[in-house]
Amino acid sequence: MDLIERIKHYEGLRLKPYQCPVGKWTIGYGRNLEDRGITEQEALFLLHNDLAECADLCRKNFAFFENLSQMRQGVLIEMVYNMGFSKVKEFKKMLLALQGYDYERAAQEMLDSAWARQVKSRAKKLSMIMKRGWDI
Repeated sequence: MDLIERIKHYEGLRLKPYQCPVGKWTIGYGRNLEDRGITEQEALFLLHNDLAECADLCRKNFAFFENLSQMRQGVLIEMVYNMGFSKVKEFKKMLLALQGYDYERAAQEMLDSAWARQVKSRAKKLSMIMKRGWDI
């Protein structure tokens, strides 16, 4: 058994954080999150994977998604990333407006939400991009 296989065998794989026997938050094959954390490169890798998953959810669940500009797709992907797909599905009026390519109405519906009150400037920025189709 080589080094990697031995470590995998003895550490085991945990895909969600857990506390190891000495009480440290750990993930994966014994990665100590408290003392070691993750590198910026690892964080970027995770972000890219998460965004790809969010984009796939949008493609599979919103028939209009492919017809949106890249910037508007990015807004929807970011909303899914920020609050989760199930919460974005609750934006029924926004999604209906997007289905009809009424971007001004979609932007207004984004701002008329508890999410917008929580994330404030982020919601304003994203709604502006949704309305205009570009960033400034």
